[in-house]
Amino acid sequence: MSLFDMTGQVAIITGSSRGIGKAIAEEIAIQGAKVVISSRKQDVCDAVAAEINTRHGAGTAIAIAANISSKESLQALVDETRKVFGKITTLVCNAASNPYYGPGLGITDEQFRKILDNNILSNHWLVSMVAPEMLERGEGSITIISSIGGLKGSPIIGAYGISKAADMQMARNFATEFGSRGVRVNCVAPGLIRTDMARALWEEPETLKKSTAAAALKRIGEPPEIAGAVVFLASRAGAFTTGQTIVCDGGATITGGA
Repeated sequence: MSLFDMTGQVAIITGSSRGIGKAIAEEIAIQGAKVVISSRKQDVCDAVAAEINTRHGAGTAIAIAANISSKESLQALVDETRKVFGKITTLVCNAASNPYYGPGLGITDEQFRKILDNNILSNHWLVSMVAPEMLERGEGSITIISSIGGLKGSPIIGAYGISKAADMQMARNFATEFGSRGVRVNCVAPGLIRTDMARALWEEPETLKKSTAAAALKRIGEPPEIAGAVVFLASRAGAFTTGQTIVCDGGATITGGA
């Protein structure tokens, strides 16, 4: 059996109707797990689940819309997953938001609170909802998609970076709490990836060139390249890895790139 085989696993992936989250769901399904597609809009989730079921067999994926800003909505996501699949073995907290770009002194309280609620508190809620059954079972994997924004200062996305740094600390804290009972918690910190959220940084060739000039690989990342790191952490391949942040940024942070 491959170290990356996830047959018999059940994974919830938030923000999985597009971009990095969708790529993660696809790769986890390829490894044999059942996957739950979740984002705000049910019809979009349905379409992605249908694609996965067509490629990997009926019943591989289900779609459950959820709003990460609502604790009740996230609890319904968890409850419905258990109802359909009977358990949750893997959680990937991918959904996040960033409603403000600009200097730290210009952000409103409402914008700051939205970033902190959606990028930190929602992850804490989800971990609190799924961890008890993992701890009782003595195994499980939780991965939070952070960002290299949590490793560097920024005059433009400072609040977002604060939230992503907090996610890394959340993973370390929960890894320490859960480790003796077999549950692992980690982060993946992407750099510039070809997603809709980062479209302004890669759509124009000159902008893309500037955005990748200082990175070691001199190119933008693709969503499946982040998905690979998540599969590692969620599978037996990552069985001795917990409390860590895996940076997937094409070498941007080691060279001082954006």
